[in-house]
This record gives sequence, structure tokens and C-alpha cells, in this order.
Amino acid sequence: MGIGVSVFLLALGAILTFAVQAEVSGISIDVVGIILMVAGAIGLLLTMLVFGRRDTTAGETVVRERDVY
Repeated sequence: MGIGVSVFLLALGAILTFAVQAEVSGISIDVVGIILMVAGAIGLLLTMLVFGRRDTTAGETVVRERDVY
């Protein structure tokens, strides 16, 4: 799950939880919204942990030199 999907799940969950006032028998829209927000937050954290640490190898920090144009 990427950053875009995680943010989408967070936004959709927030809309369902805070903006929608409809009632459906057998399902709580508020609970579905909270579940989507939690799933989006977990996905965002995992994405940032996995893809945010690309500059480290085996616990050592790799220093990259910047290209100057």
C-alpha cells in the first residue's frame, strides 16, 4: 500500500465517520469509517518505515553526495 492509497483511506474514513449521517441496517458507517482511518494510518506508517529508510544499509548510514549542476 502506497502513500496515496493510505491518504485516500484516511480521507474516506474521515468522511464516513464525520460527514455522513445516513443509517444502514446491519452496519455502522461510523465503525467502517474508523476502521478505514486506522488501516490508512497503519499503511502510511508502514510505507514511511519501509520506503523512508533507503539511505541505510545494515545499520550504517550511507552519506550521499549531491550532484551540483
